[in-house]
Amino acid sequence: MGLLNFIKDVGEKLFGASEAKAATADELKKELDKHGLNADGLQISVDGDKVTVAGEALSTEAAEKITLALGNTVGVAQVDNQLKVKQAAPEAKMYTVQKGDNLWKIAEAQYGKGQGAKNTLIFEANKPMLTSPDKIYPGQVLRIPPLA
Repeated sequence: MGLLNFIKDVGEKLFGASEAKAATADELKKELDKHGLNADGLQISVDGDKVTVAGEALSTEAAEKITLALGNTVGVAQVDNQLKVKQAAPEAKMYTVQKGDNLWKIAEAQYGKGQGAKNTLIFEANKPMLTSPDKIYPGQVLRIPPLA
């Protein structure tokens, strides 16, 4: 997956994080645990506003969710995903939410006109970080899964 950019002054505010730097590796692991994403065996390092994550993830989806959970926190501008994946699958697109967006509008933009009802796919692809389809915010990065 490589390097993914985020807007570092938006997202979940973690203990020890600021707009200038990311939280500690331990706090970021707690964030993964909070979302039910397995951090066992992952190596997370923080260098200012850049987070590097290495180790092994169960699937491409899990690796993408780990990256998003780390990157959608205050103080993180980049996540370098060096995870190896046990079960490879096509990668999702990443989309940065803009002011005025909602999941319906994003689905139409990503999947084509008349495809707004596919917003449920986007919501499901971003669980557990998203708890409601109405709770997205500008600057947040979302997974846009490929259509089957």
